[in-house]
Amino acid sequence: MGLTAYRCCLFKLLVGIVLAALHLVGFLSLSSPLQAQPIDSDKTQPVPQQPETANNIAENEPLDPDKPLAEFPDFGVDWPDLSEPDKDAEQLEQVPETPRDLEMDRRLAEEEIAEIEDDSIRQEAEAELEEGIAASFLPADSMSEHDYTVGFAGLPEGLDESFNTRFQILSALDQYKGEEANFAQIKRRAEADRELVERLLRISGYYDAIVLNRFAEKPGGDIVVTFAVTAGPQYRLDAVSLTGVDKAEGEDPKRLRESFGLQSGDIINSDAIVEAKARLDTDMAESGYAFAESSQPELTIDHAEREGDLDIIVTPGGKYVFGSILLENTELFGPEHAALIARFDEGDLYQLSEVEDFRRALIATGLVSTVTLEPVASEDKPGVVDLATNITPAPLRTISGAVGYGTGEGLRSEVSWEHRNMFPPEGLIRLTGVMATQEQSGSITYRRNNFRRRDNVLNGQVALSNVDNSAFEARTFSVSGSIERQSNLIFQKKWNWSAGIELLASQERDIDGDNQTTSRETFFIGALPANLAYDGSDDLLDPTTGFRLSARISPEASLQSGSFFYVRSQIDGSAYFPVSEKIVLAGRARFGSIVGAGSNRIAPSRRLYSGGGGSVRGFGFQRIGPRDVNNDPSGGRSLVEFSLEARVRLDLFGGNFGVVPFIDAGNVYTESLPDFSGLRYGTGLGVRYYSDFGPIRVDVGTPINPQPGDSRIAVYVSLGQAF
Repeated sequence: MGLTAYRCCLFKLLVGIVLAALHLVGFLSLSSPLQAQPIDSDKTQPVPQQPETANNIAENEPLDPDKPLAEFPDFGVDWPDLSEPDKDAEQLEQVPETPRDLEMDRRLAEEEIAEIEDDSIRQEAEAELEEGIAASFLPADSMSEHDYTVGFAGLPEGLDESFNTRFQILSALDQYKGEEANFAQIKRRAEADRELVERLLRISGYYDAIVLNRFAEKPGGDIVVTFAVTAGPQYRLDAVSLTGVDKAEGEDPKRLRESFGLQSGDIINSDAIVEAKARLDTDMAESGYAFAESSQPELTIDHAEREGDLDIIVTPGGKYVFGSILLENTELFGPEHAALIARFDEGDLYQLSEVEDFRRALIATGLVSTVTLEPVASEDKPGVVDLATNITPAPLRTISGAVGYGTGEGLRSEVSWEHRNMFPPEGLIRLTGVMATQEQSGSITYRRNNFRRRDNVLNGQVALSNVDNSAFEARTFSVSGSIERQSNLIFQKKWNWSAGIELLASQERDIDGDNQTTSRETFFIGALPANLAYDGSDDLLDPTTGFRLSARISPEASLQSGSFFYVRSQIDGSAYFPVSEKIVLAGRARFGSIVGAGSNRIAPSRRLYSGGGGSVRGFGFQRIGPRDVNNDPSGGRSLVEFSLEARVRLDLFGGNFGVVPFIDAGNVYTESLPDFSGLRYGTGLGVRYYSDFGPIRVDVGTPINPQPGDSRIAVYVSLGQAF
């Protein structure tokens, strides 16, 4: 018998002794003494001279349970007197229940196990010993309910965050954490989680990992559950085969292997294998292989060599270019307009990303409910794939309404009706009416999406309005038109622009600067507004990083007591800095200017104003800046505004709420260039509810240095952040 075999026998003997002792301790702790019937030792009975046998007992009288025990001949030991304390029992109670020194036995077993050279035998021995120790644990009151905590010991370094995330999602212990349970329930959950930990370790290549449950009891009665991990070595890839990839054309097989990325010697990681397969599939779909397929990865593990062979069967199929768009339902628009929406042309290399972009663009029209796109090999043209497009129309008519209230603006209600395809393709008509404390208006809007080119929008509007606020009173008729390229909730574009023309006739109330009298003037104005913006933020409604810049310029001609020209311009910028996962600092600046005419010649509705929910919060709408003799805002020719806020997302209510402390500043000046003097400051606190479509904003502000007549509190409600 060799030394190793001898040691194996010895350690098994030691482990057997330890386990027997542990089970004995468990038996003693779980068993309860037999309950004896009480005996009245004070009651006396006559003692018979002759011992009675079973026969004469049955013949002479029935059994009397209170009768004293009979004398047995040659027995030689007196029956105990139950009225006296049992000294032997008292001595037995002082003997410990543990029949052996378990700690010494455990140490001896561990020393013997450590000397075993064969890794598999040694790990098996360690597992048997630990299981025996775990099985012997029993809290002081095992039937009572306990709180518990969960921890790990021996986890290998380098495990990524996905291990913790998956454990928290799938763990039985974590699912019921915070709910008390008895020890048997905790033990069952821990056993399920032990198997889970082993599976998660195999994902990272630890195929020999041994996970054991350990339990301990804190002084307060809480149970500590520890997963003791012996990870072992990580397995590595040996052979990596992409069977069939050589059927791809030209240099594509080499490039596809490089895209797959995994090779012999890499650690076996299930996540990495899945990601590599996804890269392979994407690369084929982006390289013209419209019908490419790949099988599920097959991994063959060799435990002796601690290696694995990976094989994926690849079927590239032919390489194709785009052909025609086949549109089955032409109720909304025809295949020509669909081709205009698509970013690819006939003859372009087939790419799945272009197909997905086409699908999203169809949804963005607002006319389509569902889209199905399927590549179909052309029967007449080899190497050409047509795109079979099946769309389901969405409801085309909408009636909507809104009711709101703003400090300084009063009540506002709006109702609109629209038909999104009254003039196909994508010709929208919208009728809008507004009834508010300070405004009554009606308008007809025409809008054609994807006008002559993808993402171009043609707009036209006729509007009649009556505005009566503290800054000015204006009765205006306007006609306008523009072409634009703007972001929407599906496509957030980096560059946005618009250019158009605006004609209006407006009768407005004004203060004569010379004699400070109120008069009404009629203005005929023509404008050529243009706007250019860059959006480098990460989200349209709730940006957390990046910046935005925009510039607006509007040359205008005014006919009122002679014609004159002036130019209105404005520059806006905002930036977003994530401080942590829950906190974002946001800042904004705005500069505006009018050059070419004095304030008194410019129509009051075309001057610059500041104050309100999208400006300097805490002040009323348009309340900042120069005032007339009636203490009403008179507007100016330049303005500056600044805002700074901290967007703090809370963990309350599922993380859907947040608070936003803010401070704003700004002022309006009569000169064409601002001098940054006399800034008005407003501060306050906002609340955000983060819905699925964007944050809902409620801001409450107060002016720090108000002007006479300013309210102390202002409230603003809107969809999206303030900027």
